[in-house]
Amino acid sequence: MSRPDPYTTGGRRAQKLRTRNALVAAARELVAAGVTPTLEQAATNASISRTTAYRYFPNQRALLVAAHPETATRSLLPPDAGTDPAGRLDAVITAFTQLVIDTEDQQRTMLRLSLQANATERAALPLRQGRGIPWILEALQPLHGQLSEHQLRQLALAIRSAAGIEALVWLTDVAALSRPDAINLMRWSAQALLHAALHSAPPPAQGGDSV
Repeated sequence: MSRPDPYTTGGRRAQKLRTRNALVAAARELVAAGVTPTLEQAATNASISRTTAYRYFPNQRALLVAAHPETATRSLLPPDAGTDPAGRLDAVITAFTQLVIDTEDQQRTMLRLSLQANATERAALPLRQGRGIPWILEALQPLHGQLSEHQLRQLALAIRSAAGIEALVWLTDVAALSRPDAINLMRWSAQALLHAALHSAPPPAQGGDSV
C-alpha cells in the first residue's frame, strides 16, 4: 500500500487524505481508460486545482506510483493449498496472472515508466519491488531441503521472468496470443521450469544476489 506523502500528515489530515485519494482515484480512472494522465489531467477530473494537486504529488511519476494497483497482498495461496509444489505453484501463478489481467492498463503504464526511468527512479517503482518473488517462493516452500535457498530463489526468478506484465505484453503484442492463451502458456512455463529444476538444479548466479 502506498504511504501518504508528508503533506497529508499535518493539520486537517482527514480532509487532506480525501483530496489525495480523489487525485489517485482520478488517475486510476484515466489509466483504466488507456490514458497516461498528467497531474493536471487528474486534478481536473477530481475537481481539484493544479496548485493543490502539486502539494500532494511533485510530478506525474509520483502520482502514477500512488495510482498503481494494490499489490501488498501477503499471499496468493488458497487456504487449502496443500503441500504439492506443482499444485501450489499453479494456484499462485493463476492468481498472479489474473491480477495482472485485471489491472493491465495500470501495469502497462508502470512498465513503461520503469523503462523510461533512471536507476534510482526505477528502484522506487512498484513494479521493481519484487512482490511476485515472495509469492512464488511461498508456493515452493515444500521444496526446502530438496533445493537450497539459492536454488529456490533462482527458480523463483526464472518463473517470475515467464509470468507477469512483461511476459503478457510479449505474448499478446508480439506473439499475438489471446489473453486466455497467454495465461495458459505462463502457467505451463511455470510448471516446465519447476520440472526442470527438480531434474537439473538452476544455474548459480554469477554476479551476486539478484533483485
